[in-house]
Amino acid sequence: MREHGNVLKTNGIVETALYVADVRRSADFYRSLFGFKSMLDDDELCALAVPGNAVLLLFKKGTRLKPFETPGGAIPTHDASGRMHVSFKISAGSLDECKRELAARAIRIESRVDWPRGGSSLYFRDPDEHLVELITPGVWENY
Repeated sequence: MREHGNVLKTNGIVETALYVADVRRSADFYRSLFGFKSMLDDDELCALAVPGNAVLLLFKKGTRLKPFETPGGAIPTHDASGRMHVSFKISAGSLDECKRELAARAIRIESRVDWPRGGSSLYFRDPDEHLVELITPGVWENY
């Protein structure tokens, strides 16, 4: 592979998108469970503020199959299907509290993984069957 000068420097991920059947139902799920605040909310898109300067975008499946015109330019087409994955940081000390809250809401924990490097993950599904992970520090070299 040919080397190309400098790498592009980034400071993190700003947006993560999930494609859902019912934006309002999914937005209610994430707002209720995590307390995320809506920054933009309509029938085709909900933008939720995630702590740490991140945004969870919930797009209605099939609504971004044409470029989306904005006053500043067009956003290219995008869409996805199937069961996607999203992971949210939690503190190691809050793992048991999260398990209790999920149980109280009748949200089934599909799996728990205790990772060799340290840290743990809890996995469950959202209303569209996307895999949601709650992850404690120590799983990755950088987290």
